[in-house]
Amino acid sequence: MSAHCQLTGRQPSFGNHVSHSHRRTKRRFDPNIQRKRYWLPSEGRHVRLTLSAKGVKTVDAIGIEAAVARIRATGGKV
Repeated sequence: MSAHCQLTGRQPSFGNHVSHSHRRTKRRFDPNIQRKRYWLPSEGRHVRLTLSAKGVKTVDAIGIEAAVARIRATGGKV
């Protein structure tokens, strides 16, 4: 599963592991990605979205219809 949110666009960020001796090696910070299934009443079907935790909260706040409209406006496939 690709580590990006369909709604907010969150992607992995990169940084360093810093050891006790302060040697630095590269690491990756992944967003909290979840696959959620929502009922889309306008189309009479379920849609499965790949969302970050913040994306799930956004869907709860604005509704699934508005969220799908935002995803489609940015060129995403639902």
